[in-house]
Amino acid sequence: MSYVTWVFQTYFGYSKEKSEQLMMAVHHEGRAVVSHGTRERMETDTAAMHGYSLWATFQKDE
Repeated sequence: MSYVTWVFQTYFGYSKEKSEQLMMAVHHEGRAVVSHGTRERMETDTAAMHGYSLWATFQKDE
């Protein structure tokens, strides 16, 4: 299991399969939507990803 997959499972509670899909999207497309919600929640999730040494940003839905 990759570190990114482990983080997605541990922090977001995703299944192994969902975590692997998201990890592959990041690998092939350079990004993936891994969370959505209020601005405050997105700031928290982004900071958490940084805490795991992963690059993460958030943006408003269009």
